[in-house]
Amino acid sequence: MQLYPLKSVRGPRRFVLMTGLLAAALMAASAHFAVAGGANGSSPACRGETDGSGTVLGVSRIVEIDASHGPIFGAMTTQAREPSFLKPKEVVLTFDDGPMPWITKSILDTLDAQCTKATFFSVGRMALAYPATVKDVVTRGHTLGTHTYSHPFNMPRMKLESAATEIERGIAAVSAAAGTPIAPFFRFTGLSDSARLLGYLQTRGIAAFSVDVVSNDSYIGNPDTLADRTMAEIEKTKGGIVLFHDIKSSTAKALPIILRRLKAKGYSIVHMTANGVSQPLPEATDFVTPKLAKTNTGKELLPFYGAAGPDRPAHQTLPPSAVIAPALRDRSTQHKAVRHTNSRDLKRSVDDNAAQSIVIEADAGLSAVGDWITDVVPKSSPAKHPSVRQRDAR
Repeated sequence: MQLYPLKSVRGPRRFVLMTGLLAAALMAASAHFAVAGGANGSSPACRGETDGSGTVLGVSRIVEIDASHGPIFGAMTTQAREPSFLKPKEVVLTFDDGPMPWITKSILDTLDAQCTKATFFSVGRMALAYPATVKDVVTRGHTLGTHTYSHPFNMPRMKLESAATEIERGIAAVSAAAGTPIAPFFRFTGLSDSARLLGYLQTRGIAAFSVDVVSNDSYIGNPDTLADRTMAEIEKTKGGIVLFHDIKSSTAKALPIILRRLKAKGYSIVHMTANGVSQPLPEATDFVTPKLAKTNTGKELLPFYGAAGPDRPAHQTLPPSAVIAPALRDRSTQHKAVRHTNSRDLKRSVDDNAAQSIVIEADAGLSAVGDWITDVVPKSSPAKHPSVRQRDAR
């Protein structure tokens, strides 16, 4: 969620170009591949969880999100949110604002090296410019969501029609660039949400994701400093949904350090997937299709970082999984905002920011396949929810 116009993004001025237009019909298998995050397990090299230098991070379990009631997850929100589906010392890796081939490619290679998965919230205009990289995200087994079409500032101040257009064109653009249905996952720019915008997402069956930890990679250019800061923030909250940006070279350079430290300190990675797909609106698809066609000259910009990723085996071992199905919420009223200025304030506010639904998890041993069993039960009455807003959340 960079707070600058996308026109000012620096880097090579040529665009990634792809051949072929979006197919008229999409196979069900392709839909599941993109939404469930493709091959969610480890490759044969990952099964032993060694990479020559020690144990790799891997994926501890998969959480499948039911987005049909438009829930929002993550502590940094002004609205009533769902309880965290994470246990202590569990982390979800998320990357915003991309793709940018010479950054995203490096990040994908690092994730592959640690046999782990992430969720990418891509900006529509960036996806149309670099469709090959969008496809690479999906092919490598990560979850793909959206982050508006052109990254506008302060969406709650926009007219609802304009904000909805940004959301819908973003979904259509990323879906078209991916060439396959994507997860109904959305993140607000600047983490700025509102009751009416969440109400709109609710009508579309889209889940919103705030964060628990801000890496601050928007402003930290030194990879070692960024790694130190990120780990310190994760330690404060004992895990959570972590925000990075796959348009920052410092992020690409710091990520290997961060992942090694997470493993060394006993943290594990949870991979978010969806049990449904985003459904682009016809008018939004009509808007983005000719823009994608303009990249159809057969030329491709080579990314600055890394080489081709490893081949993916046909059969892989999946980690334990859970299903999260939040209850329907009343989004007709706006909750009052309470400003928090740092992660310490955020940590103190988490207990107060209770949700209307409770996650009840049975022991994994009770599952016939060894998976986590998760149920969501609505509370009898909703609680008020303070805002959690951090000055460096961009």
